[in-house]
Amino acid sequence: MPDHAAFLKGMNLGSRRLTNEELRGHFEAIGLVDVATFRASGNVVFSSPKRRSERALVELIERELAGLLGYPVATFVRTGEELRRVAAAEPFDESTRARLHGKPQVMLLGAKPAAPARREALALAGPDDALAFDGRELHWLPAGGVSESALDTNALARALGEMTVRTIGTIEQIAGRWFPDA
Repeated sequence: MPDHAAFLKGMNLGSRRLTNEELRGHFEAIGLVDVATFRASGNVVFSSPKRRSERALVELIERELAGLLGYPVATFVRTGEELRRVAAAEPFDESTRARLHGKPQVMLLGAKPAAPARREALALAGPDDALAFDGRELHWLPAGGVSESALDTNALARALGEMTVRTIGTIEQIAGRWFPDA
């Protein structure tokens, strides 16, 4: 049974195409087990038989994938417990959810940002976007589609560092399928 999930940034965009079978094979080739993929967007669940730290896992995956694929792949790792917590989070109050009807998004960060970076990021939210931090995640509720939002995600990345975005539905489905309540 997998005990971690990795979220890879920029998979299957433009000319960078990789099948789930190829991605699974790459994870197995670097010594990870119980590997499964979810959708074709860089979501991988796995176990580490050597009980590596999260930092060691991120470094291993990024180093090995860069060598295998020929380009850097920013990687964000969460334990099953962390993923269940993210899936269960309710960062926006009822009035915000009633006002904004877009699909809730989760921005996975490499580290919990310091207070000044959080303030800078939250200041980027306009009237049609709500942002809320929860540890190493930034929850985003747009008024409509992500591509229609005026939120400056490049400015967010400058304030918070490298990140990758998934819908809350993707997070919930991965948590429910591979990391059910303990």
